[in-house]
Amino acid sequence: MTDRNLTTHIAAAKSRLDEHTREIVAWHFDPASGCPFWLERAKTLGFDPRKEIQKYEDLDRLGNFQDEWLRGGPVRRWVPKAFAHKPTYVFETGGSTGVPKSRINCEDFRIDYEMFSETLDDATFPKGSDWLMLGPSGPRRLRLAVEHLAQHRGGIAFCVDMDPRWVVKLIKKGRPGDMHEYKDHVIEQGLTILRAHENVRCLFTTPKLLEALCEKISLVKAGIRGVFCGGTSMTPQFHKFAREELLEGKIDFVPTYGNTLMGLATHKPFDPADNYDIIYHPPQPRAAVEVVDFETQSRIVGYGEWGRARLTTLTKEFFMPRFLERDECKRTPPCPKYPWDGCANVRPYSGMQQAVVEGVY
Repeated sequence: MTDRNLTTHIAAAKSRLDEHTREIVAWHFDPASGCPFWLERAKTLGFDPRKEIQKYEDLDRLGNFQDEWLRGGPVRRWVPKAFAHKPTYVFETGGSTGVPKSRINCEDFRIDYEMFSETLDDATFPKGSDWLMLGPSGPRRLRLAVEHLAQHRGGIAFCVDMDPRWVVKLIKKGRPGDMHEYKDHVIEQGLTILRAHENVRCLFTTPKLLEALCEKISLVKAGIRGVFCGGTSMTPQFHKFAREELLEGKIDFVPTYGNTLMGLATHKPFDPADNYDIIYHPPQPRAAVEVVDFETQSRIVGYGEWGRARLTTLTKEFFMPRFLERDECKRTPPCPKYPWDGCANVRPYSGMQQAVVEGVY
């Protein structure tokens, strides 16, 4: 793609983001369709967002979304009136740092992973193949999301029991032996599935669990063709190690950055020129990520500079503008496949007052 064509695609993506922003703001601040939280919030703003927010940058007028708004109930204040009749899921995140944050879902987790499915190579993630979901279970959306991904692609997902909050608790109590025993318990569940079900060709897991699994078994010999891997402990060094050694250069490796609040950011197509940087692009226009200055959090940093990840989620189910994540990353430029900003080498935010314990991620 020429520079001129890329510039055209960048402009088109920005126009689409602005249009989508207007649509989502109109939806959530409409008394007929919006959720109670935003309808009540509108009374304190002093302006009508449906009239005055006309482009993505205008969302700054709403201020930063606060972490504490999602902790505790009533959770139905987040359900849009238009969806009050729909079956509603609630997924949790951040439970290792106090009361968990809750996010409602009706269809978003399915939509997000169907979009992600379009980015997978059918040669290495064969349709009709079964999946092993070796990652967090319980109240997290990841289990149901990966299960839906497998089903959407014509397969069945085999899942394990795993509670990362218990691992974090063991680490905080200084019980590394128990933590490793629990990790072994999770790996044993995965090994049992791989040995008993020969149609498992695709795997979701986290970096630390992938390494632990590969200490026990050759995934190549087990018949795995593609690995979808997510977690903030992924570094360029691990990226290279996973591709070349853990997966023996024979298995497709798809790193992702996702969370309950955003959905799923996909990885820029692998290019050795990127020196194994883990470069993610959010699922725009349904979500956008900016990299902002650590001190002046309204200023977006330059390309190649580090800053804090600031997330905006824009779906009819969930509207969350300008949320400062617990992550920091490097800002990266648009690319032909994703003509909007990306972020590289995401890691826990170093400025957090309380250190983030990553556990088995």
